Amino acid sequence: MWAVPKAPETAALPPFPEVTSQFESWLRSRIHVDESDLAYKHEQMDTGVFPFMRATFYRWMQLWPVLCPKLATAPSVLAVGDLHVDNFGTWRDIEGRLIWGVNDFDEAYPLPYTLDLVRLAASIRMSIAIDRLKLTPRLACDVLLAGYRSAIERGGRPFVLAENHPVLRREAGGVLRDPVRFWQGMTALPDEKDPPAEAVTLLRSALPKEVQPRVVHRRAGLGSLGHPRVVALGEHHGGHIAREAKALAPSACIWAAGGEGTAIHYATIVRRAVRDADPFLQLRGDWVLRRLAPDCSRIVATTVQTVREQEELARAMGVEAANIHLGAAPSRIDELRRDLASRPEGWLRSASKTMARATQRDFESWRRRAPTPAKEKAAAAAR
Repeated sequence: MWAVPKAPETAALPPFPEVTSQFESWLRSRIHVDESDLAYKHEQMDTGVFPFMRATFYRWMQLWPVLCPKLATAPSVLAVGDLHVDNFGTWRDIEGRLIWGVNDFDEAYPLPYTLDLVRLAASIRMSIAIDRLKLTPRLACDVLLAGYRSAIERGGRPFVLAENHPVLRREAGGVLRDPVRFWQGMTALPDEKDPPAEAVTLLRSALPKEVQPRVVHRRAGLGSLGHPRVVALGEHHGGHIAREAKALAPSACIWAAGGEGTAIHYATIVRRAVRDADPFLQLRGDWVLRRLAPDCSRIVATTVQTVREQEELARAMGVEAANIHLGAAPSRIDELRRDLASRPEGWLRSASKTMARATQRDFESWRRRAPTPAKEKAAAAAR
């Protein structure tokens, strides 16, 4: 269960680049880090504040109890932790139906329910700032919270994209998920030069026995860049199939609190949530295995153009956050309901604004760090 660490004032925290070095040293002590992918992650952190936020959940967990102390003592649930607008996607359930929801639980941890909501709302703010969304921050926060509150009250329900949810269904069928383009991209991936033997064994066991896969290297996500990630790509009955194995590490919440825990909560949060499960998702030791396909991947909102559609998307994200939190014990949900009802008007707007501004300051600090080969190359290209 989350215990608020004794955190210093923000002025006393180390500069962000130093914090990153400390966290990455900790991560290397837990897993074998792919240094090439980690260097690529640093490059992506330079590109904008939203990619920076996605890549730096560890820093968020340092700042959270300092900047939002009244929210950091809210009732705890098994939370996503690193929840943001790009942490949603689709998969097929055992009936073959298309399901929408959160699709990454690498940082799952017992945390105040408020943290997931504030991080999600802050990410929406950043998406609005770069004109990716047309909502106002006020409307986005209010709709998100309304969706969350309504689902907590009625008990939650998975998002089955069949007869209902036309906006989500259309987004799930966007041009970027065209099967021809998807498999062209997958088959163009480079061979994995030295794949972890354990990952290869797990991947082979997840594929039909007659498939002789090609093992390739795939870069995906931002927060987990640096974690070993291996894909087995093959052909089966006239078409491509793929499975991915990604190494899991303990949540950055443990590092931020100064603890030495090793627990990984991925399997537990998926099992407990109000959820229509992905039958291909498996947790095997410290590896997560999943099916990769055009209809089983992350969704980046590209087709929800009108304010009304974006309101529906924000509300659905709030409902899905509740679906996950409802995996807590009934007594804890009762406590959550009472706490939620007691919160003052505008608390989500205020907290998400505070955390977004702090993330912007860290991003600017990161951009001012000492030159790296990648930064020097970019500067030379600009000249």
